[in-house]
Amino acid sequence: MSPIRENISVRPYTPQDRNALRKISYDTSFLEKADDLFDEPEIVADALTLYFTDSEPESCFVAVNDEKVVGYLIGAKNEKEMDKVAWFKIYPRLLWALLVRGLFLKRKTFRFLQGVLVSHFKGEFNAPDFSHEYPAILHINIARDFRGCGVGQKLIQSYCEYLQKNGVAAVRAATMTETAKSFFEKCGFVVLFKTQRSYLRYYFRNDTFVYVLGKKIHTQ
Repeated sequence: MSPIRENISVRPYTPQDRNALRKISYDTSFLEKADDLFDEPEIVADALTLYFTDSEPESCFVAVNDEKVVGYLIGAKNEKEMDKVAWFKIYPRLLWALLVRGLFLKRKTFRFLQGVLVSHFKGEFNAPDFSHEYPAILHINIARDFRGCGVGQKLIQSYCEYLQKNGVAAVRAATMTETAKSFFEKCGFVVLFKTQRSYLRYYFRNDTFVYVLGKKIHTQ
């Protein structure tokens, strides 16, 4: 077993982990091309992590190597409840920040949002509602230098044990890469839905595939 693998531990998230978690989230987002797609890292990090770290921190875990956060899993036990908070607290805050900072007029942000709107009106974000059968969700990211060391499996295991203790019967995740899809399948997830979206075509020159995967959890 490699020294790196042996030195990695998983523990519950604490407020002291917030900045490190947000940095990994931004650095790994959108196929690791966030700098090319957005003008404001803090707003991107808010959009990706704010609900989880500020409203449901008890459902978050971090992987640590020599006291340094090298990966995380942020989750919500009930997506419907998360959406209520997001629509009334998180999204208005993000919209206000975009307006105040004039980011709608910045080239990168404008082009990204334009692509999202076009995809939305084309119906590309339509998907089956899996929230009843798979109420919990998760987002997981690992720093580049610590991939392939078993970090992701440890995070998934810790989160599933947490969900089991809280009586949550199933969880799902979404990914934009074949590599991540294969990882989830190795962790016991199955593909529930596959679609493709065009909102990043202006940058990647191709549509982006999105996989939704789910995993059942045996509750007592």
